[in-house]
Amino acid sequence: MMLRGFFAGIFLLTMTAAGFASDPVAELQQKIKAGAIKLEFDPQHGYLSSILKNLKIPISSQTLVFSKTSLQTERISPATPRAMYFNDDVYVAWVPEGVLIEIMSVDPRAGSAFYVIAQEDDGKPLFERSAGHECSVCHYHTEAVPRFVPRLLFSSVLPDATGNVEGAFPIPTTDESPFSERWGGWYVTGTHGNQKHLGNITVKTPASAFGNLPAIDFSRSSNVTDLKSRFDTTKYLSPHSDIVALMVLAHQAEVHNLIAFASGKAGAAPRDVGEPLVKAMLFAGAPPLTAPIRGTSNFAAEFAGQGPRDSHGRSLRDLDLKTRLFRYPLSYLIYSKPFNEMPEGIKAYVYRRLREVLSGEDKSPDFAYLSGTDRTALLEILHETKPDFPR
Repeated sequence: MMLRGFFAGIFLLTMTAAGFASDPVAELQQKIKAGAIKLEFDPQHGYLSSILKNLKIPISSQTLVFSKTSLQTERISPATPRAMYFNDDVYVAWVPEGVLIEIMSVDPRAGSAFYVIAQEDDGKPLFERSAGHECSVCHYHTEAVPRFVPRLLFSSVLPDATGNVEGAFPIPTTDESPFSERWGGWYVTGTHGNQKHLGNITVKTPASAFGNLPAIDFSRSSNVTDLKSRFDTTKYLSPHSDIVALMVLAHQAEVHNLIAFASGKAGAAPRDVGEPLVKAMLFAGAPPLTAPIRGTSNFAAEFAGQGPRDSHGRSLRDLDLKTRLFRYPLSYLIYSKPFNEMPEGIKAYVYRRLREVLSGEDKSPDFAYLSGTDRTALLEILHETKPDFPR
């Protein structure tokens, strides 16, 4: 077991699991092996488009990162950023002229699984589960990564003009992160008013001490809606690195981490592993938006359109983007397989705590941001769309 560098700004602690993997990539490989599906290869993107199509990952989820924080560091720079795509279960990373596509897939039973597929048109595409790819530029904080549990770190770091981050330490980004510290090393497209962030920025010397930032000209980095002047966007499936997708990605990565940690600590006291998950799922500690957020792709509409919805047409995927990320602040990952297959004791604890908070029984300051209207709406949505949620 060792730390693996994953796609740009995200790192994975890989855990070998006994038994047959049941994650979406393993299932796709079985279909390919059986001849039910054939991956198509194209000269510019290799297997990328076909992989996204078969795993039902929207192109609109594309985000772009230019910091050298992954396996294929020599190919990543502000001129050739790495593209990442995701849905609820799978994360796919691709870089122009890269020799590999990297994939992280969520296995409900074994945690996160890391795969690579060679960009070779040999008629025999194979997703190989990683067992020994070591990333020499992978940095992590030992206290932030639970031992022996797969974990994604969605990070912010300030690279130099080549994308180099040597000497800098990535700062994990979660829903609680200040807007001003997000997305260092990433391209960000979209409008966000006078809120400043660290995306679209390079510095003379790699940095991460955000309390002592060098003088930065935010006029070129804020409210960017077109990246064509920064690199050749025609090499990519989309010209966007959508701000809404980036915000959803940070939330999803953190909740996936906490679900995996809780599942990997089945013998722990439910409160110890369940309470952090409850808070993350309810967006506790998330700073409010001070201006509306608007992306540049179709991601927001496609994401919200996935449902499920209650009889009033409400969904946990409905986005607010005015004062907070979601209109109904409870994670949509409550419907996911990894959540549903958590150890029963931990899942029961999470359900009990959600019911206490949403019913108003828990009036603690941690959840004071939830109005009575919020709590009532969330309870009603859960009662109609989550059959096993206790009444």
